[in-house]
Amino acid sequence: MAEDNPDLRAWLQEVLESEGYAVKPAVNGRRAMDLLRQDRVDLMITDLAMPEQEGIETIQMVRKEYPALKIVVISGAFGDEMLRIAKKFGAAAALRKPVQIEALLETVHQVLAQ
Repeated sequence: MAEDNPDLRAWLQEVLESEGYAVKPAVNGRRAMDLLRQDRVDLMITDLAMPEQEGIETIQMVRKEYPALKIVVISGAFGDEMLRIAKKFGAAAALRKPVQIEALLETVHQVLAQ
């Protein structure tokens, strides 16, 4: 999971782990790519607006290196247009911030079931 906001990153990790998911938190897309290269992952959640390596760039890299990896994007910085663009680049689902627990868990479950 790539999210630069430490409070949101901790909250997402807590919510997902409470449902039994193993989470590898990253502060940006570059660090998330490092984690992907170290271990097998079924789903990546990424913010779009992050320092060093933003979400669209990260999605493009994931698509090249791990074409089957499922991606969920979250963002509140750019509005719905950027979420639509992220889906065009290969995200399976997009959530607008502030993310609701039910929407997050339902989206993760649905994407993993695809």
